[in-house]
Amino acid sequence: MVSFIIVSLVSGILFGVLDALINANPFARKLNEFYTPIAKTSINVPIGVVIDLVYGFAMAGIFLLLYESLPGEIGVVKGIIFALLAWFFRVVMSVASSWMMFKAPVKTLLYTLFTGLGEMLVLGILYGVFLEPWT
Repeated sequence: MVSFIIVSLVSGILFGVLDALINANPFARKLNEFYTPIAKTSINVPIGVVIDLVYGFAMAGIFLLLYESLPGEIGVVKGIIFALLAWFFRVVMSVASSWMMFKAPVKTLLYTLFTGLGEMLVLGILYGVFLEPWT
C-alpha cells in the first residue's frame, strides 16, 4: 500500500512536470499558437496540481486492476503495454478528434501524438517497475 501511494504521488508530479516540459517549451508554444483564440490566458496552478495528483492515483490504480490481464511476464513489459493502452485512449483519440473538428496544423497534432507517447511510456514504465498487485 505504501508503494502504491508513493508511486501515485510521483506519477502525479510527473504528469505536471512532463506536461509543463511538453507544452511550455518554445517549440510547443509555436506549434500550439493555433489554439490561442480559445486558450485561457492563465492557468490555475493549484487546481492543476490537484488534477495531476488525482490522475496519478487513478492511473496507478487502473494499472493494478489490469495487472494480471496485461500481457508480459515482467512488470516493465506490463507497464509498457499499459502505457500503449493509456496513450491510445488518452492521446490518440484526442488527436483524432482534434483532426476531425479543427483546422489544426498536422505538425501540432503529430507533436501531441509523439510527446503523449513519451509521457505515457515514462509513466507506464514507472508503474511496471514499482507496482505489483497486493497478495
